[in-house]
Amino acid sequence: MATIATARLADRSTPGELVLLDRPLFKYGALAMGVGELFGDKMKTAPDRTVFLGLLARVASAGIAGAALAPEGREKAGAAIAVATAVPLAYLTLAGRKQAMARIGQTRSGLIEDALIVAAGAAIVALATRPK
Repeated sequence: MATIATARLADRSTPGELVLLDRPLFKYGALAMGVGELFGDKMKTAPDRTVFLGLLARVASAGIAGAALAPEGREKAGAAIAVATAVPLAYLTLAGRKQAMARIGQTRSGLIEDALIVAAGAAIVALATRPK
């Protein structure tokens, strides 16, 4: 969502409608939540991404993003594909992160994971959006 909000700030539009991110409260809120997540998961007290509330947030944001980035008329399919991808990836990336933490520590593994995720998100959003 933060990447899509950034695209909106750069005056790019998504194929699907995403009315809420055109409102400043939601646009800047999505950015703040994205930044908070980047810092929050480096904390030793951060819960696993597979706890109920973490998965719920992941499902909601994936569904919204998938619908917004899907071709016009395919929003429901885009949401379903995004959710079907996000949930298993939460478990897969958690397992990978735990292995990396054992080898290189929590902060370094988190920074590497964040760099990969931000780059992938930026690429996906750049490919799916267009200038207004």
